Amino acid sequence: MALGVAAGCAGLGLGGAWLLLVPAGWAVTLHGMRNLRMMVYHQCSHRNMYRRRRLDTAIGRLTSSVLVIQNFVRYSREHVSDHHAAHHMTLRDPTVQAFLVSLDLHPGMTRRQMWRRVLGKLVSPWFHLNFLVARARSFWHGSARAEKATFLALYTTAAVATVLTGTWPALLIVWFVPLIPLFQISNTLRLCVKHTFPGRDLTVRRGKEYFGGLTNAIFIGEAAPAPELPPLRRAAAWGVWSLRMLFVHAPARYLVLTGDTVVHDFHHRYPSTPQWSNYIFERQADLEKGSPGWPPYTHAWGLVPAINLVFDSLSAADPEEFNVARLREVSKRELFAAFDD
Repeated sequence: MALGVAAGCAGLGLGGAWLLLVPAGWAVTLHGMRNLRMMVYHQCSHRNMYRRRRLDTAIGRLTSSVLVIQNFVRYSREHVSDHHAAHHMTLRDPTVQAFLVSLDLHPGMTRRQMWRRVLGKLVSPWFHLNFLVARARSFWHGSARAEKATFLALYTTAAVATVLTGTWPALLIVWFVPLIPLFQISNTLRLCVKHTFPGRDLTVRRGKEYFGGLTNAIFIGEAAPAPELPPLRRAAAWGVWSLRMLFVHAPARYLVLTGDTVVHDFHHRYPSTPQWSNYIFERQADLEKGSPGWPPYTHAWGLVPAINLVFDSLSAADPEEFNVARLREVSKRELFAAFDD
């Protein structure tokens, strides 16, 4: 994150063509924020980062203060009790609540309708404002005094220092743009690939066979062109493939599906494994062993196909089981906190 902030500040200070450093800095800063949230904060909530309770808690509280996300204690409790338990992908799961209420997606909607609604929200100032307010409230409500004090110290110091030096526009541009709209866009897209909804014909809603089938790996990339293509067509195909890898798949990996989110299925099978930092290789090793006791692994290639898979599962889900009217008691303060579960 520091490198991204430095690049953005340099671009603003130098001006001219150097302004291109600003969006590059946004990307680097956002990548750091997402890794901090999706890997560090997440593992700390499982007491699995350094496997030392006090240290993991301290890191988790510092992270929530910097990123202004749901406070660490409540996130840890809800994540483990409602998301990693019998309530996974039920109305009690914050992920399901986020789909039904925050994104306003429901069973019976077509894939096209869901895409339109999500893309419309991503460019909606009202959506981002609600998201920001909910983030702030979910952080402040019930957070530890240390979290509140850290937040106030960090942001008050930054505000006062930049106002006194006349550099407050740089603070807004290089830090708050990645922290608010870009972070929230990344959040939303990542939410849309996390878990598929159970089919209405599934009668057994427990056990490894069931829970293991609700999460897919996401392989960022696509098949290389066939070697038997004629020379000219092969050259053109390689050109298109290279452009898609560079401008479609690489940004998806760097800005949305950061850290171990590409193999979230492995995490749900082994949430407390000490080998979490080698997630990709550990999943492959488990796959080659046949994943004893679990159903076969499944995957999608690319961010958009992975989102389509989730949208299609929601479209076909039981409308009575996932009836949004049954969620009236859910606090709006907590809904957006589910986006990063």
